[in-house]
Amino acid sequence: MPLDIALLWKAPDINPVNHKAKSIPALNPLNTYGRVFLLSWFGFFIAFWSWYAFPPLMTDTIKNDLSLSQTDIANSNIVSLAATLLVRVTAGSACDRFGPRWTFAAILLLGAIPTALAGTVTTLQGLITLRFFVGILGGSFIPCQVWTTNFFDKNVVGTANSLAAGFGNAGGGVTYFVMPAIFNSLVRRQHLTDHVAWRVAFVVPFILITITALVMILMCPDTPTGTWSSRSRDLRRQLDMRDTFFSADGDRKVNASSINSESGAFANDTIKLSSNRDRGKYSDTQATEDDLLTAASWELVEKPTIHGSSKAVLSLPTITLAVTYFCSFGAELCVYSILGAYYAKNFPSLGQTGSGNWAAMFGLLNAIFRPAGGIISDTIYRYTCSLWGKKILVHSFGVITGVFLIIIGLEDPHSKSIVVGLMTGLAFFEEAGNGACFSLVPHVHPTSNGLITGVTGAAGDLGGIVFLLIARYCGVDYGRVFWLVGIITIAGNLLVSWIRPIPKEQLGGR
Repeated sequence: MPLDIALLWKAPDINPVNHKAKSIPALNPLNTYGRVFLLSWFGFFIAFWSWYAFPPLMTDTIKNDLSLSQTDIANSNIVSLAATLLVRVTAGSACDRFGPRWTFAAILLLGAIPTALAGTVTTLQGLITLRFFVGILGGSFIPCQVWTTNFFDKNVVGTANSLAAGFGNAGGGVTYFVMPAIFNSLVRRQHLTDHVAWRVAFVVPFILITITALVMILMCPDTPTGTWSSRSRDLRRQLDMRDTFFSADGDRKVNASSINSESGAFANDTIKLSSNRDRGKYSDTQATEDDLLTAASWELVEKPTIHGSSKAVLSLPTITLAVTYFCSFGAELCVYSILGAYYAKNFPSLGQTGSGNWAAMFGLLNAIFRPAGGIISDTIYRYTCSLWGKKILVHSFGVITGVFLIIIGLEDPHSKSIVVGLMTGLAFFEEAGNGACFSLVPHVHPTSNGLITGVTGAAGDLGGIVFLLIARYCGVDYGRVFWLVGIITIAGNLLVSWIRPIPKEQLGGR
């Protein structure tokens, strides 16, 4: 199917059952779907910018101002990820209970407070404490993904998720450009001292985070049909209006009343269909009916319970997602944290600003490479109609990522062109792997989408913590860090490659 460029701004076609968009009006903020998409990626973008605003200035300015050692810097990086891990675990259940929009806005506003207080830091203990609370912003990834999953239909959900995450992750690259630029401007034009300038620089992300959260609250809905609390009632009304829950021969017994209004889910977690399909008599009308039932079961997110949550989290497909994202995004976070220092060590003439600019390119490539992973994944699924295609893609990206990490680590090149080439290759497979992983996430336990998104996202942060612990004990031997992370990445992907993409008993799963 040829690409229709007009889909980027024209109002999308809507699925009549779930009111989700079948295209992404990315350039049309006047349209509700376009506005939600814009706020999803920009909210995560500005959060990521503030979350990783310290490393670009840590190479020289903050390190000298607070008299930090390399171990102190590594410890502050780890603490920042620890907070994000905790927030991502809880944000998934919060999305299922309160909706992604309010969860998103709450994370941004809570994270804006410590961002504004960056200027109060005068000691190592103060820096570590502040970075812990700024790490709250990293949890914004979860509502970002849940929100887009709730607004875009199965044919584009992988693309929508990867675009939002890719544009958002680019904030990790932009911060390497912007924070040194703001700092330099304050020193040269406003004649502030280094001691004052780096503190004042954090006012900029604070203002943008606050404005973004308020716009999100005031100008966007929870779901395509209205408020989060009324989503099950709205879907029941749609199903009743369209008479999708009946059968001409009387064999179909499922109707809209089977939806549990208290939990917002179907009574049996996954719809069990009793139709002529089982007896070999299956018509196109019945096929459409089953598809609508499956679509309906997908939309009704359950309120979290201990039993249901445990079952979803401990299933093998969920563990697969967690392991692969542990490797891919964990490696990305580790690279973000050490890349500026890596360039400064291998190319001393670059200085803080120059090494930051080169490191920024790795993060900025997210805007292209992470969406590419989601688009490739959706394309494979469109032509194969099998989730195995998506899963194989995730593991392929993971293994090749590991190969690039090992090559960079063992070679430890001091030629700028070779380093840039290897880093670009690493960025493609690592970041596209993240996009492909979250193209598969919406298919696994869709009635607990927020929870699965939260667990998978938290696993990525756990990976970042583990890999940064490795970096901490390797000191400035960054080559060793790269090849150790590469070995773990390859082993992790091969370990879970045999597991089914979705639970065997799960109906549909798109």
